Amino acid sequence: MPTVQQIASKDIYHGLPVFPETTNGLSAIVVGATGISGDHMLRVLCENPGRWSKIYAMSRRPPTGQWQENVTHIPIDLSQSPSDLASLMIERKLKADYIFFFAYIQPKPKEEGGNIWSAANELVAINTGLLSNFLESLVLAKVLPKRILLQLGAKYYGGHQGPISVPQEETDPRIFLEPNFYYSQEDLLKKFCETHGIGWNTTRPSWIPGAVQDAAMNICLPLAIYATVQKHLGRSLDYPSDVQAWETNQSMSSAQLNSYFYEWAILSPNTRNESFNVTDGCAFTFGKFWPKLADRFGIPWTGPSADDHAYVVTEFGHNPPPRGFGPVGKVRARFTFTEWAKENEVQNAWKEISNQYNLVNAALGLADVERVFGFLDMAVLSSWPSHLSMSKSRKAGFFGFVDSTESIFKIFQEFVDLQMIPPLPQI
Repeated sequence: MPTVQQIASKDIYHGLPVFPETTNGLSAIVVGATGISGDHMLRVLCENPGRWSKIYAMSRRPPTGQWQENVTHIPIDLSQSPSDLASLMIERKLKADYIFFFAYIQPKPKEEGGNIWSAANELVAINTGLLSNFLESLVLAKVLPKRILLQLGAKYYGGHQGPISVPQEETDPRIFLEPNFYYSQEDLLKKFCETHGIGWNTTRPSWIPGAVQDAAMNICLPLAIYATVQKHLGRSLDYPSDVQAWETNQSMSSAQLNSYFYEWAILSPNTRNESFNVTDGCAFTFGKFWPKLADRFGIPWTGPSADDHAYVVTEFGHNPPPRGFGPVGKVRARFTFTEWAKENEVQNAWKEISNQYNLVNAALGLADVERVFGFLDMAVLSSWPSHLSMSKSRKAGFFGFVDSTESIFKIFQEFVDLQMIPPLPQI
C-alpha cells in the first residue's frame, strides 16, 4: 500500500510535515536557547502551543523578545556540577517529554589568525563537558525524556581540515586526523540513552543562517556588514577568492528549516536512534549568490581575479586530506574578511553607520572580528564543497525546502528588525 503524507508551506518554507491533531500536550527542554539554533527551535515549537504545552528555555541569559506563556526561562550554566544543575531542575519541578540540545562554547584559536576551530582539544574538553554535566544532572533530577536530539554539524565530516568525499553521507566513516568534539558528544549521548532506555537523534547541519543577537557563528551578519560598509564607502562588493571557490557548492542549513526538521525527527517513530544531515535542500554557490547580494544592496560587484598572482595561497596541513587521497587543501585569497574588518577606514565607517542608525550590539560586528568574520572566511574561501546528502531524510519522510538566497535575504531583514544593521535599500 502507498504511504500518504501531508505537507504544507509556511512563508518561504515548503514541504513541511503536517502532524496529527492527536499530537498535543507535549513538554520540551531547549538547551542553549539564546543561540541561533535554540532561538529558532523556540520559534517553531511556539507555532503550535497545543502540541507543545510547556517549553523550558535553558540558557545563561533569557531569550530576547516576547515569548508565549508556555515558555519558561531556566537560567543555567552548564559548566556547573551535575548536582548543582539537578538541584535547579528539582527546584523548578522540571519534566520533559523531549529535549533539544544546542549548547556550545567556541574557544579562541590556538594562535593569532588561526583557523577558528584550530583549538581541537579545547573544543572536545569544553563541549563534551557541557553535555556530560547536563546528562548526569537529568539522572539526579529524575528528568528522563522519551528522546534527546543533539545538534552536531558538518565538521563531523572533517571539511574544516581539508577536502572531503562528495556528497557527505551519514554512513561516511569518521575522520581521525585530529580530535573532533562531535564524535565524543555523540558517543556520550548514545551510551547515556542506551543505559537509560531513551531514544536519541543527532543532526549534521552545514552553515546555519539565522538572526539572533549573538550571531557570531553565522555568515549572514558579517555579509550584511560587509555590503553595508562597502556601499557606505562607495566601494564595490569584491569577492575575495578564486574561480574554484566561486563555483563550489556550499550547502546552507537555515536555522528555521532546521528546527522544522528537528521537531519532525524527534516526534517520528521511524527516526529513533538515527543521525541525519539537514540542509535547505537546494544547490548554493557564492558565484550565483554574489551578484544577487550586490543587487540587493544596490552596489557593483567583482568576481574572482584572472591574475593568479593576486592570491595568497594557504595550505591545510593534512596530507593526505580527510578524503584519504589527492592533494592537500588550498585556500586562495586576495584578502580575507577578517583583514578587511580590521581596516581603520572600515572600523570608522561602521562606527558612523552604527551611530547614525542607533544600532544595538554593534560591537559584535567589528570588535569580535576573529570570531564573526573568521567564520565567514571559512565559508566563502573554501575551495571544496560542503554538499550534504539529504537522501536519508527524504526516504524517512522529510521533504522540507527553502531557497537559501531567499532565506538569507529574509534573515538580513530580521537583523534590521533587531537593530543590528541599518535598513536595507528599497527595491
